Amino acid sequence: MPAVSLLIPIYNVEKYLRQCLDSAKDQTLSDIEIICINDGSTDGSRSIIQEYLDADPRFRVIDKPNSGYGVSMNMGLDAATGDYIGILESDDIFELDGLEKLYNIACKFDAQAVKGDFYLYWSKPEVRRELYHVIDEDMADKLVNPEDDPRILYRKASIWSAIYRRDFLEKNSIRFLETPGASYQDCGFNFKVWVMADRVAFTTSPILNYRQDNEKSSVNSPGKVYCVCDEHDEIDRYLTQHPNKRKRFKGIQERVKYDNYMWSYDRLASDLRSEFLQRASKEFAHDIEVGDVDMDLFEEWAKADLGLLVNNPRKFDEFRDKYAKPGKVNTFKRYYNIGGMKLVGKMLKDKVRRQ
Repeated sequence: MPAVSLLIPIYNVEKYLRQCLDSAKDQTLSDIEIICINDGSTDGSRSIIQEYLDADPRFRVIDKPNSGYGVSMNMGLDAATGDYIGILESDDIFELDGLEKLYNIACKFDAQAVKGDFYLYWSKPEVRRELYHVIDEDMADKLVNPEDDPRILYRKASIWSAIYRRDFLEKNSIRFLETPGASYQDCGFNFKVWVMADRVAFTTSPILNYRQDNEKSSVNSPGKVYCVCDEHDEIDRYLTQHPNKRKRFKGIQERVKYDNYMWSYDRLASDLRSEFLQRASKEFAHDIEVGDVDMDLFEEWAKADLGLLVNNPRKFDEFRDKYAKPGKVNTFKRYYNIGGMKLVGKMLKDKVRRQ
C-alpha cells in the first residue's frame, strides 16, 4: 500500500502535461502511486501519459469517455490504494518536496487532512510566482478542529494543495458531484472535508504552483451558469444528512455561498448575469426567511450587498457594475443609501419577531 495516491485528472492539456507529470514523478516522497484519469482527451495527452506509464511503474491510467471532472475524480478515488490521497491538476506543478512535507505532517499529527499554501504561477511572458497566503501563521503546525476554528472554510477551495486520509473520505462518503460538463466541483468536496474532519493540520510551506496562464477569464456557456448553484445544493443535501454538522456550519455555508455566487457572477458574460441574479436573489430571500443566514458573519458592506441583491437584483447588477469595480469610490455609501442596509434591518427584525 503506497503512502499517497496522487490523482491527476486530464483532458486536452498536452501543452502543460509533461511539466505536471515530471513534478509528480520527481517527488522526494517516492512511495506513491500516480493515477492519471484520461477524460477522453482528443489531443496528444494520452500519448504523453503512455511515455510515463512505460518508464515508471508507479504510473497508472484510467481511460474513460469524456464525462467531466466529477466522474473522473470519483473513479480516481475508487481506484486509489494509498493511505492518503492527493490531487494534482494537469496544468499545475508540485514542488518536488510537496507531498513529503504534507505526508510527514499527516503522520506527525495522525491528521485526517493536511493543507499547505501554494504559489500563483505564471509562465509567460516570464516565469513569476506569488505566494497566495491561504494559511495563516497561527493555523500552522498544530492540530485544528474546524468546528472550533472554521477559518479554512472561508478560504479558496484549492483542494490540490492538500492530502486527505483515504479511509476518512470513504467513511464520510466525501465524493465529487458528477454533473456532466460542470465547473466548481472542488467547492462541494472542499466544504464536506472541513465540515466532517476534526483532526486537520496546516503548513505555511507552499507545496504547489497553481497555474494562472490557463485561467478562463469569463464564462460564456449557458450550461455552466448554475454549476456553482448545483454545488451548494449538494452541500445543503449533505448537511441535511448530518444534522449536528448542519447546526454548526449552515450559517458559514451561506456566507461562503454568497462569496462563491459573486465570484461566479463576476465571471459571467454580461448577457448571462441577469437570470443568474434572479435565481440568487430568490435563494437568499428564502434562506433568510427560514433563518439559515447568520447576518453576524457578513461584513457591513456584504450585508448591504446582500440586501440589495434580495430587494432588487436588477439594481444590484447596475450598481455593482457602476460602483463596485476596483478604483471606484463611495461604494458602501451608495449601497447604503439605496436601501440595502434598510432591508437587512427589516429582515432581522422580522426574524426576531418570529422567534
